[in-house]
Amino acid sequence: QVQLVESGGGLVQPGGSLRLSCAASGSILRINTMGWYLQAPGKQRELVAGIARGGNTDYEESVKGRFTISRDNAKNTVYLQMNSLKPEDTAVYYCHAQILSSATVTWNNYWGQGTQVTVSS
Repeated sequence: QVQLVESGGGLVQPGGSLRLSCAASGSILRINTMGWYLQAPGKQRELVAGIARGGNTDYEESVKGRFTISRDNAKNTVYLQMNSLKPEDTAVYYCHAQILSSATVTWNNYWGQGTQVTVSS
């Protein structure tokens, strides 16, 4: 059994900052790509930022220069530092990871439960 548990969402004023964390636990042999997605009401889930095991990163255009993704492989944890937040960043943010499970010895995609980020004055 593999779980992704997120934390760090909340309400923040425009221009403020939040840091999201996502810790993977359970029957894990190896984690490949990790990332953060957002889903706004009535819209599809979309990639915000991704990070490879070796540290290469990729960002959606609208968050470049404001958001930073990082990971701690020893802790099986990925972070998203969000600065200069805007109202349009408001969404549910989901953590994602490609994990090789020791239980099944197969690669699978896993998702966190989602954390609400609201940017409003």
